[in-house]
Amino acid sequence: MDTAAALIDQNRLLGELTRAADPSTPVPTCPGWTLRQLVTHVGRGHRWAATIVRDKADAPIDPRTVADGKPPADAGGALAWLHDSAAAVIDAVESTGADVPVWTFTGPQPASWWIRRRLHEETVHRADAAIALGEPYALDAGLAVDAVSEWFDLLGARPSDAAPLAPGTTLHLHATDEGVTGEWIVRGTDTGVAWEPGHGKGDAAVRGPVVDLMLATFRRAPADSVDVLGDTGVWTRWLERTGF
Repeated sequence: MDTAAALIDQNRLLGELTRAADPSTPVPTCPGWTLRQLVTHVGRGHRWAATIVRDKADAPIDPRTVADGKPPADAGGALAWLHDSAAAVIDAVESTGADVPVWTFTGPQPASWWIRRRLHEETVHRADAAIALGEPYALDAGLAVDAVSEWFDLLGARPSDAAPLAPGTTLHLHATDEGVTGEWIVRGTDTGVAWEPGHGKGDAAVRGPVVDLMLATFRRAPADSVDVLGDTGVWTRWLERTGF
């Protein structure tokens, strides 16, 4: 997957979706946010990641200190600002070097890690914008599969006092689209969760088209928008404790 090209494409789609919309439109999947706040969050996040990469940071940087962290008030300026924000991440990785280690939520990672992270930040928040505007949401199946895998990577690296799965409990997710390879086994451990791709029996199994499965996993669709087999409480607990 060309994550840089995918990031630019998802960024373009978010811009097209929001450019003529009322910026004060509430975003129900991000309570308290408006569309302008959502776009600001995405663009500033891109510029924050670019700063981390460009500075070869070995510790987190305060997002409030990022230069040009807010879009212009006019629609055209805001759109250009959003597009420049995504390009900044890619440019920073190219100038720093894709394999140079920098700070991330999961410990030091190659600078290119940030392109994939920002890609799926945008993938999910584009869904938020579509939901807010009552517009359809479509996504390439391969991107949806990678979004779920990347999310499990983050959760596996994130310490939590409220573990999403009890130790020894397993959750199986299975994309049902013809020709789509998308299956995951997630296990509760004593320290959090671990996951691997593949088929297996879980205490709960969640099945559905891959985009529906992705949206449900990120709590952008109702829990019952996918089929849940086995112990439904496992899926409920998972969703309650894995906020994006």
